[in-house]
Amino acid sequence: MLRTLTATRYVMPLREGGSLPAIVEADDDGLYVLKFRASGQGAKALIAELISGEIARAFGLLVPEIVLVEVDAALGRNEPDYEIRELLTKSAGINLALDYLPGSITFDPKANGSIDPLLASKIVWLDAFTTNVDRTARNANMLMWHKNLWLIDHGASLYFHHQWSGELEKSKSPFAQVKDHVLLKAASALREANVMLRPLVTKELLEGIVDQIPESWLEPGSGFENVRSHRAAYVRYLLERVKAADLFLSEAENARAKLV
Repeated sequence: MLRTLTATRYVMPLREGGSLPAIVEADDDGLYVLKFRASGQGAKALIAELISGEIARAFGLLVPEIVLVEVDAALGRNEPDYEIRELLTKSAGINLALDYLPGSITFDPKANGSIDPLLASKIVWLDAFTTNVDRTARNANMLMWHKNLWLIDHGASLYFHHQWSGELEKSKSPFAQVKDHVLLKAASALREANVMLRPLVTKELLEGIVDQIPESWLEPGSGFENVRSHRAAYVRYLLERVKAADLFLSEAENARAKLV
């Protein structure tokens, strides 16, 4: 179950992120990288971050702890930067954050040496499954921390939910964008990863993850009768998506064959 914290101090913005995330201190005295509900793609990016990040964790991959964070509009009243102050004000309520990993560095495939083929294959499989378009050489969205590889920033995954029409047909996508994956060349154990990860995607797992989405993020006007049917739609899509594993596995293998 995700913990819910309260932001007590705005520490600094992380301007390298397009959605202007920030480091904040919470009421447990910890530091977190906060993703704002009012930025970029809004609540949908936070939903994608939560679902894909927790699926990755269920796969045994390293993801900083994901927490829900209550932001008071007053948090930004003394912030001199108008853009940040407005973002804080509009994001009052429940937001999402990841545990801050002090001293971590951005993963660089050239600087960080070889990566275990099975680990690389699991990450490629995860990103093909969740249709994560944002794990490229230009923007790896991975950190090295204590000699381990950590996955961050899954807000660009599950892009089907920006337009729900025909979502079950979209679940059968082979995900051609896998050709740009930063770890594809190293992913020589895709078949093994498929055998290991595919059975882990169960209805029970998905329901447990999706049930943790705050109701306030499941905005009205998405075409669903109620919050319950909105949650069920995510589970239904992901169960259909895993049935298409042979399609996105073949796409990844074919794309990799052109690199090696």
